Amino acid sequence: MPVTVNILFFAQARELAGKSEAEFTIETPIAYSDLVKRIVDEFSLTELQDHLILALNSDWVWDQEILNLKPADEIAVIPPLSGG
Repeated sequence: MPVTVNILFFAQARELAGKSEAEFTIETPIAYSDLVKRIVDEFSLTELQDHLILALNSDWVWDQEILNLKPADEIAVIPPLSGG
């Protein structure tokens, strides 16, 4: 069943996507890896595809998870972080 979620982009993901957030319609349930691929393809994030981390409604999600998304869920796209 398709749902519309809000995607939030941070740091380099925001720069590559050219926006800080977007609505995105996706089928659910969906595997984490499939969701990453769809987001990468839709928002031109190929440069980050092997290093992205996603959070769903402020909770980290992991590679093996199947996500049951609901309308108005927020997915944060977080690129690799560095700092000191």
